[in-house]
Amino acid sequence: MPARVSVPLDSVAPSAPATVGRLGLLRASSLYVAAVLGTGILVLPSLAAQVAGPASILSVVAVLLLSIPLAGTFAALASRFPDAGGVATFVRLALGQTAARMAGYWFFFGVAVGAPVVGILGADYVVAVVGGPRWMVVVVGALIYVPPFVVNAFGLRVSGSTQLVLTAILLVVVIGVVALSIPHAHPANFTPFLPHGWAGVGLGISLFVWAFAGWEAVTHIAGEFRNPRRTIPFATGIAIATVGIAYLALQFVTIAVLGSSNRSAVPLLALVSQSAPGYGPWIIAGIALIVAMGVLNAYLPALAKLGSALGRDGHLPRWIARGSEAGEVPRRALLVVGLINLVYFVVAVVSGLNLTPFILIHTSCMVAVYALGMLAAVRLLKTWSAGWWMAVVSVVLVAGLLLLAGWHLVVPVALALAALVVALARHKSTKKESISA
Repeated sequence: MPARVSVPLDSVAPSAPATVGRLGLLRASSLYVAAVLGTGILVLPSLAAQVAGPASILSVVAVLLLSIPLAGTFAALASRFPDAGGVATFVRLALGQTAARMAGYWFFFGVAVGAPVVGILGADYVVAVVGGPRWMVVVVGALIYVPPFVVNAFGLRVSGSTQLVLTAILLVVVIGVVALSIPHAHPANFTPFLPHGWAGVGLGISLFVWAFAGWEAVTHIAGEFRNPRRTIPFATGIAIATVGIAYLALQFVTIAVLGSSNRSAVPLLALVSQSAPGYGPWIIAGIALIVAMGVLNAYLPALAKLGSALGRDGHLPRWIARGSEAGEVPRRALLVVGLINLVYFVVAVVSGLNLTPFILIHTSCMVAVYALGMLAAVRLLKTWSAGWWMAVVSVVLVAGLLLLAGWHLVVPVALALAALVVALARHKSTKKESISA
């Protein structure tokens, strides 16, 4: 294992002047909110209410508090090492090239498996509103991909502005849904408060882990922010507060209006059908589209930037390396990301739109990325600093998530083996070249 980093942080960080990036605090915050808020608002409040009852509100509070050290650690790393490689770069600096290749593959090939989930969940809501056949979910889900890919082909300056508009609309609509729903609240729905005991609260916490994940995605575009040292911590704080308030408000009105027994596949739709039966469903369909496109708009540039960085560092073909520098548009890597997403989407359709395996692969790979990222943070961040302490706490939290993942870690293990095979192949190639020279 490499010796612990003892040189000043800035001396080992990738060179990226603070003035190179063009994204300010508002656009950076909107990307963070989109990456973290995600599609969870479409389904999680109802699912958590079923397993924990009114105490699901405590689950939201618990996961919000637990996410702070994780988000803070990624903010500390991204603000000091703003590079397209994101977590893979942090791992390379702390643990070496092979570990970095593993982290890169986990995100590029594994976390990306969650993309079909985003499109299909959004399409489910739209089709539920219009009352169309099941095949319409496939068509609408595919169409949801188009706008994010188009705007990202023009670079983060365009997609960042688009995200700012999408996030602003989403927050306004969420506030409107909560305001419309509160008059229909039934205090009796809050009793008993713990119908399934503390075990239900624990299950609710495990559900909301999906809701508060995504902090690692924005690390790949940290170099696109103006003054990352200042912008990233502030944007992270804004996102934590925004996402936390949004989930707490939605969880409260879900319990208050629908109770704990609602089992609708589209719970937000059931919520507004009571408070605004005429136009409410169309509002929710709009939310579903905005959420789905917003999540993809946040993750696509992250995946494309990572792909170009992996090409730059020799972990993927050099052909896709163009666009890894701040201010550049990684169009080749974006094309590869599009092809990978197309394959995953086709597999989802062939499997009958069963999203569970995709969610499990996504979350297991994400937790694996977190594990290496937090270990890298402990080695890179200044000992006893606030960031270092958050990293230490996060290592313990992620260890628990790894235990929960269990056998679902088989995909990260397979991708890790692929990274080792590539490392061995590169080593043999380099050895042959040195002998022939």
